[in-house]
Amino acid sequence: MTYKAAGVDIALKEALVPMFRSIAEKTSQAHVLGGVGGFGALIALNGTREMRDPVLVAGTDSVGTKLVIAFMTGRHDTVGIDCVAMCVNDIICHGARPMFFLDYIGTGKLKREVALDVVRGVARGCELAGASLVGGETAQLAGLYKPGEYELAGFAVGCVARAAIPQPARIKPGDAIVAIASSGLHSNGYSLARKVLLERAKLRLNVRVAELGCTLADELLRPTLIYARVTTELFERFKIKGLANITGGGVIENIPRVLPEGVVAVLERGAWPAPPIFPMIQRLGKVSQREMDRTFNNGIGMTAIVAASDADKVIGHLRRRDLAAYLVGEIRRGQRGVVIS
Repeated sequence: MTYKAAGVDIALKEALVPMFRSIAEKTSQAHVLGGVGGFGALIALNGTREMRDPVLVAGTDSVGTKLVIAFMTGRHDTVGIDCVAMCVNDIICHGARPMFFLDYIGTGKLKREVALDVVRGVARGCELAGASLVGGETAQLAGLYKPGEYELAGFAVGCVARAAIPQPARIKPGDAIVAIASSGLHSNGYSLARKVLLERAKLRLNVRVAELGCTLADELLRPTLIYARVTTELFERFKIKGLANITGGGVIENIPRVLPEGVVAVLERGAWPAPPIFPMIQRLGKVSQREMDRTFNNGIGMTAIVAASDADKVIGHLRRRDLAAYLVGEIRRGQRGVVIS
């Protein structure tokens, strides 16, 4: 018997390492001293010298069951972007500038082109985030995954000056809530979305849906937007009191994470447009509005809390960066939470 006969192809993994290194090197910045191929990535902190009292901010996440759509369609070139986005969009809420990223791919049987597509997507996500892809792990776990399936997770690290970290105590009644639009589902709520669209409505992935203006597969594989570069600009130009990534749990669970006690975020539902995928899921699945609000982003990818006097300037800046942005609510006195009127 050999390891390969047991399901683990060491030679293929070794052959892929130089290819992964070549892909990753295109994202490398000056602070990367050693990346793919070593026992660990070497990152210099000289890029933080201009910061006084720098603080590292770390985050980890996975793509989740959005991967099922990639398995069903055989399309693996965008889920790497989602992996980066799910990690980076969290750490930027603390004002961090992304520095580096590592990925983890676990699979039953390693497939060359699938692995390369996934890593190319990760590298593209790193380019969009301004981060360096410095390494990762490709694990062949024979018998753990079904044929054709894999897991994809990531780890992001950024840096911020301690004094620049947003503090909830600065948020006051009367502050404005600005929403930055999402590109669609991003990478949340896919278990419910698949249950409604594929199992109950029996829609086919490769068929164009007039309501969506594309095939269902195109819609469900639309990459999560990465907000790192524009939020860096926002923190540099404006007094951002709080930034919330609207990920799993929707606005209901995520906005309160940046609020102090004694205030409530009040949102006006009609203040922003919801991409058609959301009302489609709600209609076909007979999903309650409360369930939609606590499962999906419903068109809001990120919210920024700013002084009311800054709201128009922040929205204008975002729109000049080709991001749809809206004034969607305000902070009021009350029990910490979210109310959507």
